[in-house]
Amino acid sequence: MNCCRKQSSSPLGFRKGLWAPGLTGQAGWAGARRGSVGNERNLCSVVVDCFPCFRAQPLGDVLPELIKHGREKIEQTIKASGSRLCSYAERVVFLMDRSRSPDKSTQPSTPTDNINLGPSANPNAKPTDFDFLKVIGKGSFGKVLLAKRKCDGTFYAVKVLHKKTILKKKEQNHIMAERNVLLKNVKHPFLVGLHYSFQTSEKLYFVLDYVNGGELFFHLQRERCFREPRARFYAAEVASAIGYLHSLNIIYRDLKPENILLDCQGHIVLTDFGLCKEGMEQEETTSTFCGTPEYLAPEVLKKQPYDRTVDWWCLGAVLYEMLFGLPPFYSRDVSQMYDNILHKPLQIQGTKTVAACDIIQGLLHKDQKRRLGAKTDFLEIKNHVFFSPINWDDLYHKRITPPFNPNVAGPADLRHFDPEFTQEAISASITRTPDLAASSSSASDAFLGFSYAPTEEDI
Repeated sequence: MNCCRKQSSSPLGFRKGLWAPGLTGQAGWAGARRGSVGNERNLCSVVVDCFPCFRAQPLGDVLPELIKHGREKIEQTIKASGSRLCSYAERVVFLMDRSRSPDKSTQPSTPTDNINLGPSANPNAKPTDFDFLKVIGKGSFGKVLLAKRKCDGTFYAVKVLHKKTILKKKEQNHIMAERNVLLKNVKHPFLVGLHYSFQTSEKLYFVLDYVNGGELFFHLQRERCFREPRARFYAAEVASAIGYLHSLNIIYRDLKPENILLDCQGHIVLTDFGLCKEGMEQEETTSTFCGTPEYLAPEVLKKQPYDRTVDWWCLGAVLYEMLFGLPPFYSRDVSQMYDNILHKPLQIQGTKTVAACDIIQGLLHKDQKRRLGAKTDFLEIKNHVFFSPINWDDLYHKRITPPFNPNVAGPADLRHFDPEFTQEAISASITRTPDLAASSSSASDAFLGFSYAPTEEDI
């Protein structure tokens, strides 16, 4: 993994380069991070270095050609190639036998799989309903745009994804899972809301809440760390959102500052549900290796069955980062960081309160059975003494004034977005409305049932 790459995520979970000028020392760690585990591109580049015969091939073709020879043979080849590739952190993902994983919902579908969640509930929605104003995020599958609906002037964040790219990377199950989770988030104040979704023959469109207060990661880069009351406020709102997901038997699995946005008032909005796992009852476990390196729980690294407490581990890591400026077991060497997570005792330095130290130690307990939240889930978190200043009913109803105001002047205020995005021209293809019925390709068939419109009682 390239530990010197400057990488962050953009609004709504789209990862892109972000750098805050003038930050040095501890804050410079931001240049070394980001990217969820499972990214094959980094591994491919190492394979190419170690096996020159693949150098002339397109990067995306390297892994399939290797995989077809069998994982056992690849393991032998990797070990024989020397320590460099053998110690590479993402080797774990590369060699993972997904056929043994009970997490069926994350298994990639073939391009001809027919994902049918029912008839389209919003057949009349189309791209020309919107004026697309600015690009505010980019990712592997498409872009996020600030858009104004023509009929009423309402601003939305519209996430536009390319079907063929999703199918090529076999990610349609994750996209549909994200849509399913978004449908359940409308009623919670700290989860981004899906207003409706629709599709053309080429693209998928999520019409989402527009949030322009910036990523928590962006503000951490600028300020290095937060005072305890501010960190407590954000942690409480995040815990409320995670607790709600757990009440729906959903585990989040990718909590990190990049996925925590601030709204125009300074309240948090949790976004990016592509790694969520549905159907997780209180005692249910899963074993899929996924997440972001800095925040992976020990049981995930060990490829052991894990439960809802992985989210409370991540909350502990984010709280630690807010208070100290770095994730708890951070190292620029990813293999060393994994070893730290598994074996290194938690170190808490500085003059933090006893309550803050205690909740961090509880959330970051390496034994998931003894971790804070293992017994009564969110109830155990909210009753911890660290949150004693919080009135949870007032918090839920946003009656508590946020400790920080992003001071945005209105929807057109884009000061918290990367200019690299906002200065980009908007492609004309975004606004085209190809006839969905005219295409019989697998790119259309795989997303049957994607479209969604709220019922009248939801509006």
